[in-house]
Amino acid sequence: MEESIKTLSEPVKALYLATYIPRKCGIATFTKDLINAVNLLNPLSLGKVAVMDNALTQKLEYPHEVKMRIQDDNPQDYIKVADYVNMTEEFEAVVLQHEFGIFGGPDGENILELTQALKKPLLVTFHTVVSDCSENMRRIMTSLCTTAKYVVVMLQGAREMLIDLYGAKPDKVVVIHHGVPDFPMMSGANGAKNKLGLDGKTVMTSINLLGANKGLEHAIEAIPAIKKRVEDFVYLIVGETHPIVKQAEGEAYRQKLENLASQLGVSGQVRFVNKYLGLGELVEYIAASDFYVTPYLNPQQAASGSLAYAIGAGKACISTPYAYAAEMLGDGRGMLVPFRDGAAIAQSVLELLADQHKREECQSKAYAVGRTMTWHNVAHQYYHLYQYAIGKGC
Repeated sequence: MEESIKTLSEPVKALYLATYIPRKCGIATFTKDLINAVNLLNPLSLGKVAVMDNALTQKLEYPHEVKMRIQDDNPQDYIKVADYVNMTEEFEAVVLQHEFGIFGGPDGENILELTQALKKPLLVTFHTVVSDCSENMRRIMTSLCTTAKYVVVMLQGAREMLIDLYGAKPDKVVVIHHGVPDFPMMSGANGAKNKLGLDGKTVMTSINLLGANKGLEHAIEAIPAIKKRVEDFVYLIVGETHPIVKQAEGEAYRQKLENLASQLGVSGQVRFVNKYLGLGELVEYIAASDFYVTPYLNPQQAASGSLAYAIGAGKACISTPYAYAAEMLGDGRGMLVPFRDGAAIAQSVLELLADQHKREECQSKAYAVGRTMTWHNVAHQYYHLYQYAIGKGC
């Protein structure tokens, strides 16, 4: 037993392959948070990063833990990283954060140049798992499932999909929650409201990198009905436009939202906070929220960092039933509304305001599951999975 415990506490030399801060990207933030949390358990071998670059990120200055940069559209960069990992004792395993849009080639297929050349254990976290996909996307997912020692998903439904549709072996697919900070229960938001100039307001919030797939126009459509019943109601739309969206279409989506608010006569209730939030500010805005809404439009979205944070803080959450929200807000942990249905969002807000018991029950159930999602708990699961992947957990 003593030897087994010692083995499970041995350092793991991991290379993380992902986007990374200061890039404005959810996976970049996730990867930084995961590394920080695992480093506390693995202080003798701190995590290092091979970062994904594109035309928009080439000039970024990354922190010291970034040791390699991969230009997403250059297959040779992927092969060079694989060759280096194979020959060095610096790394025992590669931890890949997968999302189709961050790797080069059709559907991000360039990542296979690395994974197929890699001779050391590979762990893959899938941030998107879809049932309705192209043949090429299916080929990429199937290859990663076959090559990886373990794959991680954030939902039980995603695990079942990988097994049933992509042929992943059940014993290599592990469900680990999206990590969140160790929030106190944030039912009393008055202190945060005061700091943000929201005293006396009933606050609904969405925090995102803006893009049309977020469906925020449908939350704005809910405001007129809420405004009739709730004095001093405010809807905060927090976040910059996604860099890729901004490059393609500028601020067209934000302008569309602003125009809609004006047309509906709710410009005074809809406030835009056009900035990318650091963790401290993010916590403040979540704390100040009475309701958190994610009216996203993609039914197959399998992760949402912003919703995870709101659940972790014990907020009353309202969402469309995309895959992550449907599973995480089930059993009374939140309110699910149909896609593209502003009236249903309004009805949910008004119902929760009128029924304090139901609102508090949603909050307490959300917070309870949020305790299992803290980065401390999530890091323990990843760290021990790394141990098993390299043979130290056997």
